[in-house]
Amino acid sequence: MLKIYSFIICAILYFPVSAQKVDHSLWTNFLKNHVSNEGHVDYKKIKDNPESLNIVLENLSKTIPNEQWSKNETLAYWINAYNALTLDLIIRNYPVESIKDIKNPWEQRLWKLGNQKYNLEDIEHKILRKMNEPRIHFAIVCASYSCPKLLNEAYTAKHLEAQLTKAAKDFLSDSNRNSITKDRLELSKIFKWFDSDFTKKGSLINFLNMYSDIKILENANIKYKDYNWDLND
Repeated sequence: MLKIYSFIICAILYFPVSAQKVDHSLWTNFLKNHVSNEGHVDYKKIKDNPESLNIVLENLSKTIPNEQWSKNETLAYWINAYNALTLDLIIRNYPVESIKDIKNPWEQRLWKLGNQKYNLEDIEHKILRKMNEPRIHFAIVCASYSCPKLLNEAYTAKHLEAQLTKAAKDFLSDSNRNSITKDRLELSKIFKWFDSDFTKKGSLINFLNMYSDIKILENANIKYKDYNWDLND
């Protein structure tokens, strides 16, 4: 009997409860019901019935990544968390015409995940950007028209590579956000604001050519579009 107890204790230590992963299907179900294929969010519908979003947030708060999670599991969690918290921020202040109408939207430390309170700035700059995956900038959203569209399914570890690649290609090919020819570029200011993330392994043109349908010349002229902060509804 003592050997059995010893085995159970060892198993608990080796496979701690915190190692469990989040079921992102709750987030997918929520997105399917509130976000169009084009990324438009029905904020009024969420505001009128916030319970489904609250369930998603509660699910995220119970289990957060630790050192036993893979990089893709961790990335998927924090991308989904960032997007869910952004929607919650808008709902807390809705009706609102822009996220920038909210005082210090990215600095408000409103959400407890695990044992720690987070704000959007922490998640973006202290967690996601430090994971050396520049395509996060096409996956996390700021509830605004010029942002990448909000995917109406959860990011998951299993499909993350394909999802991020598609998000990058969709964003670059969207003429409302980027206008690309081989020698002239009008790019989203995302590429200006986070230039260092896109140029760690080469030039910005090199990065763009990995996901653009148009082969861009290295000496192409680059300008940046005005950023539209209107709500993505």
